[in-house]
Amino acid sequence: MEKTTVLTREDFEKLSAQLNLLKTEGRDDIAEKIKEARSHGDLSENAEYDEAMNEQAKMEAEIARLETELRNAKILDEEELTGEVVRIGSKVKLLDLTFDEEVEYKILGNSDIEKGIISDLSPVGSAVMGKKVGDIVKVAAPNNKFFDMKVLEISK
Repeated sequence: MEKTTVLTREDFEKLSAQLNLLKTEGRDDIAEKIKEARSHGDLSENAEYDEAMNEQAKMEAEIARLETELRNAKILDEEELTGEVVRIGSKVKLLDLTFDEEVEYKILGNSDIEKGIISDLSPVGSAVMGKKVGDIVKVAAPNNKFFDMKVLEISK
């Protein structure tokens, strides 16, 4: 069973644009590379042809992945976010009580830690879901250890 991914409208549009680009320009570029490689003769010993075919397979796999993700996406209704409790779509500022360090994340159905986005199914994401400002949560870490985090702020 395929999982539903919660996306902002902006992220949905970005993925749609990426998919469209791969289906049009990406496929055209690969077709041109394959045509060029074929023109060099014997395909059984043609490294350019093999590389172009491998590139095509990778691109088609990425197209299939994006189509599945978009088909199963739920677009976040940001009007539902109140800032009272942590929900999918919330931005949350947390204090790691072990290291006395503040972190800020947006909770969505997918993760991109470099952009400060964590999944609602991640250890931190699942621990803070439904919590309010001031709540302290235990977050599961590897090796059956836990660490405490305090919810400092919740926003849209």
